[in-house]
Amino acid sequence: MSAVILNRVRKGLYIDSVALMRFSRSIAGLDGVEEAALMMGTPANLGILKDAGLLDGTGEGASGGDLVVAIRASDAAQAEAALVEAERLLDQPRGSRGEGAVWRPRSLRAAVAQMPDASLALISVPGDFAVAEARKAIRRGLHAMIFSDNVPLAEEVALKREATELGRLVMGPDCGTAIINGVPLAFANRLPQGSVGIIGASGTGIQEVSCLIARLGGGISHAIGVGGRDLGDVVGGISTLAALDMLARDKLTGHVVMISKPPSPEVTARVLARAGAIGKPVTVCFIGAAPMAMPANAEQVFTLKDAALKAVGIGEETTPRKPDIPAIAGRRGIRGLFSGGTLCAEAQAVLLAGRLQVTSNAPIPGALVVGAAEDGHLLLDLGDDAYTRGRPHPMIDPEVRGGPVREAMKDPALAVLLADVVIGHGAHPDPAGGLARAVTGARGRRAPLVIASVTGSDADPQIRSAQVSTLEEAGILVAPSNADAAAWARDAVGS
Repeated sequence: MSAVILNRVRKGLYIDSVALMRFSRSIAGLDGVEEAALMMGTPANLGILKDAGLLDGTGEGASGGDLVVAIRASDAAQAEAALVEAERLLDQPRGSRGEGAVWRPRSLRAAVAQMPDASLALISVPGDFAVAEARKAIRRGLHAMIFSDNVPLAEEVALKREATELGRLVMGPDCGTAIINGVPLAFANRLPQGSVGIIGASGTGIQEVSCLIARLGGGISHAIGVGGRDLGDVVGGISTLAALDMLARDKLTGHVVMISKPPSPEVTARVLARAGAIGKPVTVCFIGAAPMAMPANAEQVFTLKDAALKAVGIGEETTPRKPDIPAIAGRRGIRGLFSGGTLCAEAQAVLLAGRLQVTSNAPIPGALVVGAAEDGHLLLDLGDDAYTRGRPHPMIDPEVRGGPVREAMKDPALAVLLADVVIGHGAHPDPAGGLARAVTGARGRRAPLVIASVTGSDADPQIRSAQVSTLEEAGILVAPSNADAAAWARDAVGS
């Protein structure tokens, strides 16, 4: 019997994408459901649903302001049952009704009237409308964090230029992580306040550095996400430059860390010149970049771990915790399965520094794209669209990584399976449990060594120490950082 595809379009209903991913995960876990996705009906999202085999004629008629429920189930009865549950989740009260409920404003104007002392607006609407809302915010004297994606590049540039003229900061679009005055926003961690300010183009890079700083005894003044396109040639680092200026003026910030993949030479020169003028020490981590000339107040490092060490004034760790890595006879392959794109990039940098050949679906300079060579250690960013089409991100649903983990565990040529676990607000309640179950369920006599790291803190909802224990109980080696995990994997294959 062929599968049944069922779509329902909810006109004019917008729900935050993180909530929709959680709903999708819940529906996909129902009996008889093969796949499920709840998405706004933007052209990009409709393309994802079509490629995933989840779109029917009903869903094809959705527009950017509509919500699409898409289900593929083994038969019509199970598809209908899943649709009923999806409707229940969408219609459940969300703090807007009932005794003791908090009134939630339905417009930016009403929100500003309710909170006249607010200084920041978090924008999470369909990309077609995000710039208009962010423009309203900056014109009302607010900084803007744009969680939304699918914002046209030209509109991003125009918005950021206007924000600069008004003395406002725009974080994003597609800004998934920030910490402002100690408050974690979107995918971020609960950490102590301190003197280190972070500027990052990626969410997991900010999370790793900020959490390592906290574990080294430091704290975070602000962590500012600028969006993945800000340091590109078209945008030219507008928000990065504004963030440098703001952290220069900020009395709490004593040290600044910048994290990104390598910008173009022109953008790099512009950003480093501004960093050299802020009057505070700066640590620069452009992952995969060659050594560069730095301003007198700046120092270049090559891993997120080293960025954290420099930020707290430690030249190098004095007591690194490193176990005896067992020899693995007859096997040399490393496979990395990452939920964090920047963590995947950092692992590539560590292996490349050991003169290993690396291939990846998101290669940094020096690595090869998947398919370019038969040999080489394979490191995959499983948050890439190829793995998440019609499905939640692996930070939200660990099962996205479950299949690749089980496949790797059965590969007789594989020496090491390398993985990251990222916790905090927005992440799955127990990502370590998902990885542990996939590993133990597929482990055989010739299974590879499994090495992982956990990005997060004990103040996070998942509790980092508990996540570490879950992994260790499953026989997984847990390194103190992602860079250490990659180095341990490198040592295990004899380089």
